[in-house]
Amino acid sequence: MSATTTQVTHVTLDRHGRVVIPAEFRRELGIDEGDRLTLVLEDGALTILTKRAAVRRVQETVARYGTPGRSLAEELIAERRAEAERESRE
Repeated sequence: MSATTTQVTHVTLDRHGRVVIPAEFRRELGIDEGDRLTLVLEDGALTILTKRAAVRRVQETVARYGTPGRSLAEELIAERRAEAERESRE
């Protein structure tokens, strides 16, 4: 498990509503010009996520609703098969 590191910098919002992400941060995150980022506004805080981080966040959220050791796709297939079986008996 890696230790979490925090880097802080201050940026200025320009008159067009833009901010510049410092080169050091872009290198650390592996983002380049033209990459799409996700902005999350939550509880008064703005978080900028790379595609990789956004996918990871969604996977963690979805994992909380599944059965450990079983994929949601497998659960859905099992539910549909059970439903089809019930309908065929009616």
